Amino acid sequence: MDIPIEKPKGIQKKHLYISIGILLFGFVIYKAFFADNIPTYKADKERINIATVSNGVFHDYITVSGTVAPIATIYLDAQEGGRVEEKLIEEGTVLKKGDVILRMTNPDLNLSILNSEAQLAEKSNFLRNTMVAMEQEKLRIKKELLTLEFSIKRKKRIYKQNTKLYHQDLISKEVFLVSQEDYQLAERSFQLYIERQKQDSIYRSIQLSQMRNSLRNMELNLKLVRKRQENLMVTAPIDGQLSNLDVEVGQSIPRGSRIGTINILSSFKVIAKIDEHYIDKVRVGLRAILERQGQEYNLKVRKVFPDVKNGQFTVEMVFDGQSPKNMRVGQTYYTRLQLGSPEKALLLPRGSFFQKTGGRWIFVLSKDGKYAEKRSIKIGRQNPKYYEVLEGLNEGDRVVISGYDGFGDNERLDF
Repeated sequence: MDIPIEKPKGIQKKHLYISIGILLFGFVIYKAFFADNIPTYKADKERINIATVSNGVFHDYITVSGTVAPIATIYLDAQEGGRVEEKLIEEGTVLKKGDVILRMTNPDLNLSILNSEAQLAEKSNFLRNTMVAMEQEKLRIKKELLTLEFSIKRKKRIYKQNTKLYHQDLISKEVFLVSQEDYQLAERSFQLYIERQKQDSIYRSIQLSQMRNSLRNMELNLKLVRKRQENLMVTAPIDGQLSNLDVEVGQSIPRGSRIGTINILSSFKVIAKIDEHYIDKVRVGLRAILERQGQEYNLKVRKVFPDVKNGQFTVEMVFDGQSPKNMRVGQTYYTRLQLGSPEKALLLPRGSFFQKTGGRWIFVLSKDGKYAEKRSIKIGRQNPKYYEVLEGLNEGDRVVISGYDGFGDNERLDF
């Protein structure tokens, strides 16, 4: 005989299993077709930097480190070699033009001066003796001319007398012809002597001119040698500050060797090294600003050196107007070099996110600030404070600008 079994009332265990299975199946369907499957990183909002995109004026400049240098440097070279006897001024002294810095001696130069003086004296004596001899010769020629002149007169007179006597047949023809020939010979001799006197005068003039030129050259040579002796006293060629005086008492200095420098401190210039990335943008005439003790000073680029060394090139800037007081050579200052004119732009504050993204994307916060999502952007120019946003962001957007190294490849941040 069958025994009737009563059906249990209420929720059974199998009902729980079925319900859990249905819930799990529904969760899987939701996650697969309805829920967002975005890789998400749980971030601590307190440990990240958030900035707001804004409209403003973009100043296209870079900050460069520059070293103060004198406006010009004069190199001090030894114009004459010698032995340093006395060092009158030390490095760092402010000089006036003509101040004696070193005193040197050179025995060989002194001997050369004595030889030049002796040669000059000898040449001067020879010139005087020659001039005396020439004057004596000149007087002798004048005496000869005078003798010839009176001889002509006498022979002319005899010739005229013999002419009359010959026509009166009182003398022979031979006597007449001899007196005629004597007279003609005397006249021609006189003309030849006159010509000789002219030639001698020209020769004497040329000889005297050559000797005077030779004497003048010797005097000039002596002056130059004495000038070399003056160069043994090394003096300041210009007002400035003595720098790098590399000599000691007793040291022998070769002629033409560099012994120091003089810095002209009437003004200063700033030498800066800039990354080669900007070499096409930096040119002569660009403006820069140097800030010192809360005051700004204007500079302009005077020279751009074309050589690139260790990824950097060099520019030289000078002050345009007032320069800071109490500047020292070798001091380092940061200057803002203007690469272009200020323009209105969408500004994004600089941050270390750029090292990870290269400016191609950024995390943008939602309106409620509970999460941030990855968004593609386009960045243009940049300065030490801001990036210029070209695409992808709007004014008022809040973005994460701190480093992204810990976020992995996640495309969303939950706070």
